[in-house]
Amino acid sequence: MQTIGSFVYQRFAPRLPVPGQLSAPVAIVGGGPVGLAIALGLARQGVRSIVVEADDSVCEGSRAICISRRSLQILQRLGVLDAFLNKGLPWTTGRSYYQDAQVLEFSMPHSPSDKLPPMINIAQYHIEQFLLEGARQYPDLIDIHWASSVTGLVQREPHDRQGVTLSVSNALGDYEINADWLVAADGGQSFVRKSLGLKLEGQAFTGKFVIVDIALDSPFPTERRAWFDCACNPGSTMLMHKQPDNIWRIDYQIPDDADLDAAIEEANVRPVVERHLASIGEAYLPWTYLWSSAYRAGTMTLERYVHGRIVFAGNAAHAMPIFGVRGLNSGFDDADNLIWKLAMVVKGQASPELLQSYSNERIAAYHVNAYNAGKSTEFMAPGSRGLALMREAALSLSGSHRHIASLLNPRQTAAVPYPLTHHAGDTFADGLQRGQAPVDVPVVWPEGQAGHLLDRIHSHFTVLVLGGVDVPIEPEAMQTAGWQMDLLQFKGTAQAHSALAEQWGWNRVYLLRPDGYVAAILRVLNWQELRAAVLQFTH
Repeated sequence: MQTIGSFVYQRFAPRLPVPGQLSAPVAIVGGGPVGLAIALGLARQGVRSIVVEADDSVCEGSRAICISRRSLQILQRLGVLDAFLNKGLPWTTGRSYYQDAQVLEFSMPHSPSDKLPPMINIAQYHIEQFLLEGARQYPDLIDIHWASSVTGLVQREPHDRQGVTLSVSNALGDYEINADWLVAADGGQSFVRKSLGLKLEGQAFTGKFVIVDIALDSPFPTERRAWFDCACNPGSTMLMHKQPDNIWRIDYQIPDDADLDAAIEEANVRPVVERHLASIGEAYLPWTYLWSSAYRAGTMTLERYVHGRIVFAGNAAHAMPIFGVRGLNSGFDDADNLIWKLAMVVKGQASPELLQSYSNERIAAYHVNAYNAGKSTEFMAPGSRGLALMREAALSLSGSHRHIASLLNPRQTAAVPYPLTHHAGDTFADGLQRGQAPVDVPVVWPEGQAGHLLDRIHSHFTVLVLGGVDVPIEPEAMQTAGWQMDLLQFKGTAQAHSALAEQWGWNRVYLLRPDGYVAAILRVLNWQELRAAVLQFTH
C-alpha cells in the first residue's frame, strides 16, 4: 500500500454502472480538486452529479500546495474546512534572498481576530482526499466513476434536456452517460476542450521549473522562501515550502533548453537538492526523495467558458503560473461562482443565460490574476536579457533600499471584484461595494454568541441588515419564489459592532449572492426590490 508521510492512498476499482446510474443532471469530467468541489457544492444544493475520473485514486505529488484565505472560506461553505485547518500549515511570512543575503521579508495581512490564516500549505493529495471525504457524505447525489476515461462526447441542441452524452471506457468495458449539463474540470490537457476544437490563448513564459518533494526533518518554520542567483543554482531561482508530515517542496529553475523528462529523473534531481540543502546549512540532515515533476509557466484562457451545455472550470478553462498561487485558488473561485448558478439553472429557478455571467465574471478575474501572475513570473524567470538586467539591478539594490525590495513581493492571490453588469440598489462612499467579495470579521450574534460573520453566510442569497433599518414582514411571494433567502440582522450602533461597521459600513442593507459577493446595497429594506434584484441576476 502506497504511503507518503502519514497519508495512505486508497485505490478504487473501475466498474460498469447499472442502467439507472447512467444519467444525471450534471456530469463532471475530472475528479481533481475543482471537479470534486463542484460535485460537493452541487450536492449541498440537492443536485445530483456523476464524476468521471481517469485515475484510480487521488493525485500523486504535492502539486498545488498553497490554499488562500478566500479558498478556505469557500471550503467552509462546502463543509470541509476543519479537515484543512487540522492538517494544513498556516503561514504569513515570506523571505527572499539574493545570492546568500536576505533582501526582503514580507508578511501577509493577518490579525488575532481573523478566523482563518492568509495561507496554509497542504499537499494536493490531502486536498483531494478531504474533498472526497466530504463527497462521501452524499452517496445518493455524487457518483464517482474511478479509473474511467471519457473517449467521446456528443452535445445536442441547448434546449434538449439531455444535453450531452459521454462515451466512457474502463478496463471492464464501455458505456455511455447522459447529462443535462457537462462540467469540464479535466485539467490542462482537457479531453473535453480538445474534443470541441478549443485552445487556450495567452502568453507562454520561457522559464522551466522542476518541483520535487522530499522528506526532511528541518527545524525551519513554515514560511515561503525564494532564492535568486544562489550559489547552488547560479543565475536561477529556487523556492522552498514546508508541508505537513515533514515534507518539503522545492521548486528550482532549469535552463530554457533543458530536457524536462531528463530533468525530473531522480538521479538528476538529487545533486540539486543536495547543493541546496548545503547552501542553507542543512546538509547534515538526512532526507528522502519522494516525487518530482516539471512545469512551464503561462497565462492562458479560453475565450468563453460556456459552450452550449458544456461549462469549463479550473485548468481546463485557464492556466496560471504558480507564482502568487493563483492556479488552484482560481479553480476554487471558478467552482464557487459556478455551483450556485448551475444549481439554480438545473432546478429551473434561473435561465441558462445565468451561466453566461459565470463566464464573464471568471474571465474578468482571469485577466486580473494573469496580470499580477505575469509580473511575478517575469521577475522569477526573466524572458529577455533586458528583464534579467532589470531584475539583477533590483536585487543588488534591494538589501539597502526598502522601496526597491518591494519589487520582490510575489503579489499573493486575493479575491477579485466582479464587474456586475446589472444595476440595483444604492451607492455608499464607505463599506463594501457591489461586486466585491465578502470580508469576514468577528461579530456578536443577536443571541449574544461570539463568532465570525461568514460562519452564517451559506450557499443562499442572504439579506444582511446593519443598524437601524426597519425589517418589514417578508411577503408570501418571497417565501414561494423557489429559492432561499436568509436574513441576518445586527441592530444597535456602529460602535457596538465596530469591526463589522469598519469593514461593511452601517445603516444599510446588503444583498449577498450565494458565493458571498455583494449583489446590491439598499438604504431601506424593500423585499420587492430585493426580489427584483435577484431576478436581474437569474433571468
